[in-house]
Amino acid sequence: MRRRDFMTLLGAAALPMSAQAKTADLIDQRLRQAVADKMVAGVVAIALDRKRVFYRGAFGVADTDSGRPLNIHALFRIASMTKPVTSVATMQLIEAGKLGLDDPVANHLPGFAELSVFEAFDAETGDYRLRPARLPVTVRHLMTHTSGFGYPFTSAILRDYRPRAGDPPEPLLFDPGARWHYGTSTDWLGRLVENVSGEPLEQYFHRHIFARLHMTDTFYDVPEDKQARLVAVHRRSADGAIVKEADQPASKIAKPIGGGGLSSTADDYARFLRMLLNGGTLEGARILSVKSVALMGQNQIGALGVPALKAAIPSRSNDFTFIDDGRDKWGLGFLITAAHAPGKRSAGSLSWGGIFNTYFWIDPARGIAGAILMQFLPFADPKALAVCDSFERGVYQLAGNA
Repeated sequence: MRRRDFMTLLGAAALPMSAQAKTADLIDQRLRQAVADKMVAGVVAIALDRKRVFYRGAFGVADTDSGRPLNIHALFRIASMTKPVTSVATMQLIEAGKLGLDDPVANHLPGFAELSVFEAFDAETGDYRLRPARLPVTVRHLMTHTSGFGYPFTSAILRDYRPRAGDPPEPLLFDPGARWHYGTSTDWLGRLVENVSGEPLEQYFHRHIFARLHMTDTFYDVPEDKQARLVAVHRRSADGAIVKEADQPASKIAKPIGGGGLSSTADDYARFLRMLLNGGTLEGARILSVKSVALMGQNQIGALGVPALKAAIPSRSNDFTFIDDGRDKWGLGFLITAAHAPGKRSAGSLSWGGIFNTYFWIDPARGIAGAILMQFLPFADPKALAVCDSFERGVYQLAGNA
């Protein structure tokens, strides 16, 4: 079952309407076939330019046990696609003069005054030595994942770390600014937004971002009358089948964090992407200045590169092989694509995803953005990435910009 809404791109006059319709149908066929081939249980995809959505599609099921059909209004747990929202909130506070990019976080969160770094870790025994961090963590470090914080699924050290009495629950993997490593930095950024704004995170998001963008289907706490639209979380089993997880994530989150936890729809997240594609504004609502949006899309890690991380918990994530190892960069909240691949996004495009295999990209050079939403573990599933690749290529064919 699917629903697709296709409109002519203003900038696609070079393609006859029949060719555009044919390309849109081709995207439908590719996504429908991915479901038929059991590459994924269900998928919702959306593509847009600066003025409108020009492709929507929904295929497969939202729940493999019940067979509930997936539709365009389905609510997905977008996990780390929450991070760009937190980054936008942080930039709003920077614009308001309440924060500085190079402010030590300890100025606002006192617990950051005495951070520890792993000096040594024995993988066999779990024995370790900690030392004080040589530099303070700044707001910029948190926004660029150069703080030293990691995740247990991206670091075998943090996976196996068992703190002794009195030791911190989350030491840094390295001194701030030394390298890039994906971790809980944006969780702490969320705490910073709460502390500086004086508002709970969900309240801040709704007042300053979601309400102004008319994102009426994005929540940490999904209302009861919308919970039936949540897509079930699944898992790729050892035999390759996708099965429903026995324990589903809660629909309400007691303490929202900046690094994940939002649920949203393709249409809602497309409005967020269009705002960024338009330099911080959408339909008369200015969320950020043009200057701030441009800064978010610029390399903020200098000579450092974003490495293709090896996953430490295979049940949660595959290796981060979708990254151009060491060449890609990071802005203020986004991965920055280093090189253009023919038929796909331009160099300088911004992107990221969520652990349940939800992904987005923003291509400022061509004025195109897209999101593709699935709902299963582990992250960076090769078949899910193949579906993403096929969709993205179809979008650029449809836009006449391949």
